[in-house]
Amino acid sequence: MKIKSVSLFWILGLFLISLNSNSQESKLSRQELKEARKAQRAANFYVLDSLLNSKNFVLQADFLQTRWGDMVNVVPTLNFIKVNETTGVLQTGNNSRMGYNGVGGVTAEGSVGNWKIYKDEKHQNFRLQFSLLTNIGLYDVFMDVTADNHARATIHGLGREQLTWNGHLETIGNSRVFKGHNSI
Repeated sequence: MKIKSVSLFWILGLFLISLNSNSQESKLSRQELKEARKAQRAANFYVLDSLLNSKNFVLQADFLQTRWGDMVNVVPTLNFIKVNETTGVLQTGNNSRMGYNGVGGVTAEGSVGNWKIYKDEKHQNFRLQFSLLTNIGLYDVFMDVTADNHARATIHGLGREQLTWNGHLETIGNSRVFKGHNSI
């Protein structure tokens, strides 16, 4: 019995010492963590710069938002904006029903035009504008991308309607999107 209580005492003591040393390490490394995050953001900014300028990326949406602010959780593999040099795809989809495109939504594919990128090095973000001429209409796309790889793209058609994709960017090779049939 005495051996068990002495062993328990030592184990408890070692546990308290390790907790104390971990808390001191975390206090010392807060500045280091802040500097590491800043360096990571700067590196991400330059990677995103080359990705956007190559015109080979996919915005995979986690949320879709209507012009009235209604936000819906969506499947990123079915809801995306894809740009592949001179062509582009806008797609919405849903796992639970069939749509015009076979995946519960709409797919518009066409040619990319009026490509403009605005880079803000101070705030480490990008503003991208382009148009997409598809078989179902002309769309203007306005995209904001931060160095943390948060992307938000709003599309406007010929009418007053608009839809916003909120998500992140991927390279075409790393994305796992599934393109449905072209609508119409």
